[in-house]
Amino acid sequence: MSDKKTGTSNRGFASMDKAKQRAIASKGGSSVPAEKRPFAQNHRLAAEAGRKGGENSHGGRKATAVDRAS
Repeated sequence: MSDKKTGTSNRGFASMDKAKQRAIASKGGSSVPAEKRPFAQNHRLAAEAGRKGGENSHGGRKATAVDRAS
């Protein structure tokens, strides 16, 4: 019988050993120059983008008082 785990995939980030995951994660965004990462320098721009994303995730409708209460 093979040494494969049952019920799991041998593909993807989660299936890698922890050392390899750490090595990949530690690189996070370093390939992108600072001038190409506007949210890192401009908090207001990041906040505005987050607000737009929140509005869009609700199907474009504005939250009502009933929505906010739940």
